[in-house]
Amino acid sequence: MSGHSQFHNIMHRKGAQDAKRAKVFSKIAREIIVAVKEGGPDPEGNARLRSALISARAENMPKDNIERAIKKASGGDADANYQTVRYEGYGPAGVAIIVEGLTDNKNRTAPAVRSAFSKFGCSLGEANSVSFQFDHVGYILYPSDVTSEDEMFEAGIEAGADDITSSDDGHEIVCSLEKLNSVRDALIKKFGDPTEAKVTWKPKNTVAISEDAAKTLFKLVDLLEDDDDVQAVFSNYELPEGFSLD
Repeated sequence: MSGHSQFHNIMHRKGAQDAKRAKVFSKIAREIIVAVKEGGPDPEGNARLRSALISARAENMPKDNIERAIKKASGGDADANYQTVRYEGYGPAGVAIIVEGLTDNKNRTAPAVRSAFSKFGCSLGEANSVSFQFDHVGYILYPSDVTSEDEMFEAGIEAGADDITSSDDGHEIVCSLEKLNSVRDALIKKFGDPTEAKVTWKPKNTVAISEDAAKTLFKLVDLLEDDDDVQAVFSNYELPEGFSLD
């Protein structure tokens, strides 16, 4: 699993498999709907919608799908009433896992998430049972070829970022939640749209896991991601040297 930072969202194959493409579009559409309901259909005045549209473009989501989601939310569709949910628990080898979702029926979502954890011998905990092990931060990702390491570092610091890490896999910019929108917009003016710009959970410490535990973890993540109500999964794992899913 090359190119995986230790706190990157572990949606490790998002968009890489055609079979999951429709689900990816569906999840982004939900985020667009919630963003529009919260702040209106104009991305210039709606920071959450701007981030959702960046995700949509990064996944090559058809323009018709985007416009349909905006129209659905703007029209007051009763079926477009989603609420944010978060579940926390422990996975294989004791890694902490946070599951974020958007659902119109918590009585459907909670049992499904609990069942996924149970299937792999893992346990779902109470609210805030593992989130204290993470920092809730803003996260921006750019391709490595968009600029040099030095230029990205300088631009990131000037924009107000807290940490910038560059490698062959890309430039990762971390900032406070409060500064995500301003940092993102400053970098967009200089480098164009990022690959990702979102809120994420950064582990304060990581847990080293074996290859067997890693395989079980990703099976659990795949099952969770397959749920339409689940938007993102985060964990504090550290993979074994040389580990590959292939």
